[in-house]
Amino acid sequence: MRPSLPASPGPSLTLKLGALQRLMDEGGLSAVFQPLVDLRNGTVYGHEALIRGPVGGPLHMPGVLFECASIESILMEFELKCVDVILTQWFEAGQSGTLFVNLSADALVRVAATVLPRMLASSGVDPRKLVIELTEHDRPTDPQALVRTVKALSATGVRLALDDFGDGHSNLRRWAELKPQFVKLDKFFTRDLAGNMESFEMVRAVVAMSEAFGTALVAEGIESGDDLRTLRDLGVAFGQGYFLGRPATPAVAVPLADAVDVLKDRRTVAVPVLSQLARPSILRNLTLLKAPAIAPGTTNEEVAAIFQEQPELHALAVVDHGRPVALVNRREFTDHYARLYFREVHGRKPCIGHANRTPRVIELDGDVSELMGILTSEDQRYLSEGFVVAEHGVYLGLGTGEQLVRAVTETRIEAARHANPLTFLPGNIPISVHIERLLASGIGFVAGYADLNDFKPFNDHYGYWRGDEVIRTVARLLVAHCNVRVDFVGHVGGDDFIVLFQGNDWEVKCRSVIDEFARQAVDLYDEADRLAGGIHAEDRHGAMRFFPCTTLCIGAVQIAPGTCRTVEDVATEAARAKHGAKAAATGLATYQASAYR
Repeated sequence: MRPSLPASPGPSLTLKLGALQRLMDEGGLSAVFQPLVDLRNGTVYGHEALIRGPVGGPLHMPGVLFECASIESILMEFELKCVDVILTQWFEAGQSGTLFVNLSADALVRVAATVLPRMLASSGVDPRKLVIELTEHDRPTDPQALVRTVKALSATGVRLALDDFGDGHSNLRRWAELKPQFVKLDKFFTRDLAGNMESFEMVRAVVAMSEAFGTALVAEGIESGDDLRTLRDLGVAFGQGYFLGRPATPAVAVPLADAVDVLKDRRTVAVPVLSQLARPSILRNLTLLKAPAIAPGTTNEEVAAIFQEQPELHALAVVDHGRPVALVNRREFTDHYARLYFREVHGRKPCIGHANRTPRVIELDGDVSELMGILTSEDQRYLSEGFVVAEHGVYLGLGTGEQLVRAVTETRIEAARHANPLTFLPGNIPISVHIERLLASGIGFVAGYADLNDFKPFNDHYGYWRGDEVIRTVARLLVAHCNVRVDFVGHVGGDDFIVLFQGNDWEVKCRSVIDEFARQAVDLYDEADRLAGGIHAEDRHGAMRFFPCTTLCIGAVQIAPGTCRTVEDVATEAARAKHGAKAAATGLATYQASAYR
């Protein structure tokens, strides 16, 4: 990974002009090697060579070296010198494995046919063990020459990697044209990946692309065990970063111990959840009314004619230089126009005088909260006259109140499938996704179905507010007693929860949650009901009877590899376990999946 040049004057500017050239002539450059680890088996696959100057001197780090090379106008010469130093040092140290070396596109085109083969021959490095990392910070001067060069190199056994994909000038077109054997994913996407749903989804998409292109993906910048585990579970083939191994001389043969421990742990990392519900652009999914726009000076007679010719229009947008400034509501306008002498007095006057000068304008990429503002506004005329849709402030069309209600309702329903709005825990879709990943991993896990006993009478007796507090209490306890990195807690809906355990302590966790809930739940009852041990309420048949304080039960089923093939299989097993738990005196029932199959 080639360092980007500093944006402001750095240490190199304090050096005398020609300092780098003298350093190169005197043999002051050396290389360090950072391991690339195969995330599938935990072994070191290869090393990336990184250039260094004298330790402790101002020209030690590569950023300063490249800055000096640019100032001294010797970038190309410096790059070639780095490659020569790296190849020589690698061979003389007797290193084996794959070597990744950085080169800019223009430098590669210039040296591939002559200089690079001579360097490989003189250093003794096998071309089949060399990978050229094409740096992405500069566009190639001749893209077609680059494509031809890469094809020629491929014939010699030298392979190609695109560096820092997602940064600089990297793009899918270059990926498709050059057909690299490796693509290195920029650390922007991998940093704090385990807790970032957006990055998680982006990496998953890039993994799918790498599979389509037949390219091995390398994740750069791995600095934590959680991120490493997440990348492995997403199917990223190789990883690089300080958590796996730092640049060193000689090259290390094994990853750092903590990284080895993580890669040996085959538990599947839980999918990160959005801290706040995604804000979808729902207007793009609506069929907007392409209503004609009128100018502020359009007369009332002209507006009346438009409404008469187009009876489907509920309103007309008044637009000035492309931007909506007012809205003429059909019903209100028609009421005015039908009045005695209105046509004679106001017919040839501008329509802006009888328009709503404060229309509700919603951007096409606006989120659902903006539309919710229309529904909850005290001024309900926006619901009857609809709203104006714009893109970057420019008028596009109109939306109706009916569309608004339907869109918000559908969006809320869809959102609840992703994250429950009461507990903000993952909903049905993330639950299913995680179960699929667990089944695909080939490891055993435990599916726990948590449910409340006698919750409906409590909810009917005390009301939904206190009922919601009971559900939130269950959610807090489940999350608090689980390892959220490997134990997945999901909220199916109502008082039903799914917990997917991968550790051996799942039974202890279940009992702890059940016991802790029993202690906390009684505090949500009125004092008299606490003393009585419950409440009198109607049962499902309408008869009054006594219900003890609500308790939590968990049915846990152990899913051994091969016993379940689909999400539906797991859901069925968990539901059966829940029914058994409701009848259990302790509130916990455990089963083996094979008992049902």
